[in-house]
Amino acid sequence: MDGSSWAEPIPAVKSKADLAYESLRSAIAQGNLRPGERINMEELARSFGVSKIPIREAVKRLESDGLLVSRVHAGVTVAGIDVREMRGVFLAREVIEALIAGLAVQRVDDRQLAELHGIQQQMRDLLEQGDTAEMAELNSRFHRVLAEAAGYRILRDLTEQLLLTIRRYRITAPLGERNWRSVVDEHDTIMAALHRRDPQAAAAAARAHIGSQAAHEVEGGG
Repeated sequence: MDGSSWAEPIPAVKSKADLAYESLRSAIAQGNLRPGERINMEELARSFGVSKIPIREAVKRLESDGLLVSRVHAGVTVAGIDVREMRGVFLAREVIEALIAGLAVQRVDDRQLAELHGIQQQMRDLLEQGDTAEMAELNSRFHRVLAEAAGYRILRDLTEQLLLTIRRYRITAPLGERNWRSVVDEHDTIMAALHRRDPQAAAAAARAHIGSQAAHEVEGGG
């Protein structure tokens, strides 16, 4: 059916449900809503200045994402963190980040390299100041840029999902300054492989980076 005679472009306007979803997702990612915390939909609707309908829609999407849990008599709560599942998250990240780094070597452009260097410098500056509050967001940005450079939307989406899970976990088990220094050093190894245009070295560096973090965070190795 040809709709060219009647179809008009749909304006890219976010709905109230979309905005509520993004706001709640951000609050969960940043730890403003912590694992196990109950969600009061009536209170949220008042705070957002909307009816309960967009809040319900947002909650359903977050349940599908695995970020909220709805139980009879318990209501809606922020999903908890399962350490056993975190091992699986790190295993998945090892494979995906290695693939991303190997692909990024072949496709990364000057803008992306400059952004990665800028992120690394910001992380170093914060460490010198003894301030780790923004390290998690900068780390997420580093891995997002790598995933963007790899060139596949599915890898960007998977990266975003896994990063969110890791950030939620680190809210309950935050990284110390020494471990953040290791993260920056491991990023440097990935960056060196990118500059050499060596996909095997980049993949190996990314796999080693995630493996090192897994050893520290879920295997008790650090």
